[in-house]
Amino acid sequence: MNESEDFRRNLLRCLGGEWPEPCPLDPRLEDSIAREGYRIDKVTYQVELGERVPAYVLVPDGVTPKSPAPAIAVWHQHNNNWTLGKSEPAGLIGDPTQFTGVALAHEGYVVLCPDALCFEERQDSILRGGDFERFAFLRYLVNGKCLAWKYILDMHRAIDYLCSRPDVNAEAIGCYGHSLGSIFTWLVGPWETRLKCLVGNCALPTYSAIHSTRRLAGFGIFIPGLNQYGDTPDIAALIAPRPLHLNFGSEDKHSPVIEVRKAMEKIEKAYYQYEAKDSFTYFIEEKQGHVLSEQMWERAKSKFLKYLPPKGGW
Repeated sequence: MNESEDFRRNLLRCLGGEWPEPCPLDPRLEDSIAREGYRIDKVTYQVELGERVPAYVLVPDGVTPKSPAPAIAVWHQHNNNWTLGKSEPAGLIGDPTQFTGVALAHEGYVVLCPDALCFEERQDSILRGGDFERFAFLRYLVNGKCLAWKYILDMHRAIDYLCSRPDVNAEAIGCYGHSLGSIFTWLVGPWETRLKCLVGNCALPTYSAIHSTRRLAGFGIFIPGLNQYGDTPDIAALIAPRPLHLNFGSEDKHSPVIEVRKAMEKIEKAYYQYEAKDSFTYFIEEKQGHVLSEQMWERAKSKFLKYLPPKGGW
């Protein structure tokens, strides 16, 4: 067993073990709204028995079962705003720079924007905001799993849903995320080989940086026992040799640039071992923080256009 296979085995054990056999998706269309150049479908689908995920699907005009398109799952940010989830990348509310699902629909992609656990329609009726997120983390922890395990399970089901749609080319699916969404991207990447191109923006916090700076981070990256085997860049490195692009700001305190440069070297090494060095790219923008800048977005978009080219955009 080589080093990466050994780490993968330990990572799976630390996460909580294999995911369950998938239950029926039972997808339901709840509403549909016309927009210029695309429509937004409000859907739900089942991730575990009795647990449904609300999501928006953005479908460009002209995309049909007879003319399917590549698809991209967009994982939303955290931003300590638990009332906002899928609606922001779907362009319905929030920061216009984060309307990335809309931008991708204009390029010709079918886009899925689901709510993560604890956000928007997946909040709790008793515990609110960060209290419910902490509760969810601890609930999985005492059962031998962690929140990252649940996130990955839900992302598996998101890809199941995209593959079930006749208007999606199931051989051309990618994912994108900013901040928490970027963490989602490199968390799910090693386990979801149906993702043919992955892009993350502004988030690869390492355990070493968290420990040295005493900076708190979201519960999603805390995988019990993992630090004895490796760090978060080792997880991202398991995506090799599939196309991966990561953006960073040099002044982003969530991902200190010194640690980012070390992480990029580690990921590059994995891609070199697969003789796929061109498949991994990254961009560190000077004098930028924890943002999605125009340059960052252009690089993200160009990665998808290169590896998952749609038939035609807006």
